[in-house]
Amino acid sequence: MKPTSGDVQPSGAAPFGAHTALVRWKTVRLSVAFFGVILGLVVLYNSAIKPFNILPVSYSYRAFRSYSSLRNPLLEKALTKASNEDKTVILTTLNAAWAEPDSLLDLFLKSFHSGNGTQRLLKHLVIVCLDAKAYQRCVASHPHCYQLDTEGANFSGEAYFMTADYLKMMWRRIQFLTSVLEMGFSFVFTDSDIMWLQDPFNHFHPDADFQIACDTFKGSSEDLNNRPNGGFVYVKSNTKTIRFYKFWYESRTMFPGRHDQDVLNKIKHSPLIPEIGLKIRFLDTANFGGFCQMGRDFTKVCTVHANCCVGLDNKVHDLRILLNDWSKFVNHKASSRPSWSVPQDCRTSFQRGRQSKHGKKKGG
Repeated sequence: MKPTSGDVQPSGAAPFGAHTALVRWKTVRLSVAFFGVILGLVVLYNSAIKPFNILPVSYSYRAFRSYSSLRNPLLEKALTKASNEDKTVILTTLNAAWAEPDSLLDLFLKSFHSGNGTQRLLKHLVIVCLDAKAYQRCVASHPHCYQLDTEGANFSGEAYFMTADYLKMMWRRIQFLTSVLEMGFSFVFTDSDIMWLQDPFNHFHPDADFQIACDTFKGSSEDLNNRPNGGFVYVKSNTKTIRFYKFWYESRTMFPGRHDQDVLNKIKHSPLIPEIGLKIRFLDTANFGGFCQMGRDFTKVCTVHANCCVGLDNKVHDLRILLNDWSKFVNHKASSRPSWSVPQDCRTSFQRGRQSKHGKKKGG
């Protein structure tokens, strides 16, 4: 029976409708809280695997959108002199330690003279020098040299792997390469501990914007699980690669203490890459190999990198042997099935390096 206006309800009793609304409100609050916890766990899980997936693409790019390098007339002049008709140049970096006589610079240049169809590529090579001594050595050996402003950092000595100087050098390199792209030049960047044995341009992917060599290649040029090595890249200058290189450089702040290669392994999963339409391809170690994973067929090998190796002396020792192996092959002095005699000293370089550091600490 509905109460009339004269009926009096018991003191403190809530109407049935109000009680139902209160129960529903509590249920909604519990549901929202439960959903929030689940969503938070999902976000944390995804961020642990692919950290850039937790941010919208627009937010990921906002941090570096306003970055722009200044025009450098001296650099532009050096690049213009060396570039081909497509505005493509070959770049390497050099410091005093690597420029010493009978060291890596001499081996690097020798490989172009010893290689098959590579000597003509030297006219497109610009050696970017990180100190005055390296520049002096360069101009005595090569026509295209440029001394980079290192912004007060001293890169003249041998920068040991993952030290503070090494990290600064790697990130300064990414910053420099960004400016090259902004000037409209495409480039092949090569570490100077890479031997050029055959013309690599015949083995690049024509549809790719960014192509990079690998420490280990897993069989497909599109597989993001390949382990890239920033010591050898071919990059076309366009809006996509410029945005990507800026993103790469700014991403160093999200991964402090990591070098460019480690950070690349993180950001290659970023949603920014498909959003801007960047086409990444990983180069087969059969053509672009190194001491991590050697290309075995001499007829297919274009470049060989002294990777998976630390220590200048170790690299120089093994690369000399490698060039000797190559010389035997091209002069038909090798067996019908030639094989590499390296790595040798490089094979145990990390282990010996750790033992040396441990011995110093123990002795100190």
